[in-house]
Amino acid sequence: MKPSALVTGANGFIGRHLCSYLKERGVKVRALVRSLPIQTSGKDSVWDEIVACRLGDEPIAEEVVDGIDTIYHLAGVVHAFQPEKEMEQAYWSVNRDATEELLVKACSAEVKSFVYFSSVKAMADPGEQCVDESWEELPIDIYGRSKREAENIVLGAGLDNNIHVCNLRPSLVYGPGVKGNMLKMVKAVKSGRFPPLPDVGNRRSLVHVYDLIIAACLAAENPDANGKTYIVTDGRLYSTRQMYEWICMHTGKKIPAWNIPLSVLRGLAFIGDLMGKVRGERFIIDSESSSKLTGSACYISEKIEQELGFKPQRNLQDSIAEMAQSLSASD
Repeated sequence: MKPSALVTGANGFIGRHLCSYLKERGVKVRALVRSLPIQTSGKDSVWDEIVACRLGDEPIAEEVVDGIDTIYHLAGVVHAFQPEKEMEQAYWSVNRDATEELLVKACSAEVKSFVYFSSVKAMADPGEQCVDESWEELPIDIYGRSKREAENIVLGAGLDNNIHVCNLRPSLVYGPGVKGNMLKMVKAVKSGRFPPLPDVGNRRSLVHVYDLIIAACLAAENPDANGKTYIVTDGRLYSTRQMYEWICMHTGKKIPAWNIPLSVLRGLAFIGDLMGKVRGERFIIDSESSSKLTGSACYISEKIEQELGFKPQRNLQDSIAEMAQSLSASD
């Protein structure tokens, strides 16, 4: 009998890649999405079955997990641009409460393995440090706290039930079909709307979607992963200026000979903060977005490499071309 897997958030960037990979390996894939797409099956589908459930808003039917060997839980509310208070209920109900409900159903159905896709944001911002899983500082924002509490629920379920559980904390994910901040940056550079930032020597960790999928399969299948939490990166560090120049190269844009001074960027961020307070919503350039462009987000993933034999195969410089190509195909 084929092994079977449930992938929640299957219609997202990572979810579709994961479903496709599992199906290619001979796994029977059941996709869980918030609403059914127009086409739910067919020879080109990346899943075998599809079910709809608005996690956090409606109960999870027992049929969703029946006959499943492994659950890859991707579904969640991501770190949004909206004010945090507006997102608070969604963070708790989807990221924490729905994860707990899914685990209860999984244990009742005797699912063998449960892999939770968390985030490095489940830890406090390390600032300019490079940190690993031993970094014990807790996040202060609601999104990070909801992910951290979900992680604790996952590990607790593993202690109390006969189920293999593992948390993954990916750094920023890139690859063909990427969305979110990485897509915004590629689009902005391609259109000439991204400022030529100075090289401030910041260090940012990222991971290719393919490598993340390999890590997830190792986490599900390797007994040494049971009850563990792992950071996942591609093992390299990148500066925002490096990313900018590589995107220029692969989108046919000339790299400007000038840089926007860091003081000017900070001044714009200060103005953006004031405008955000007046408008009651965040401005596109503010202190938070500026810090993401010039600050570091450095994480160490040696633990998963040493314990599970994870070896990342991709890097950002080589992958920007495929991201730019997939963006051009969608234009």
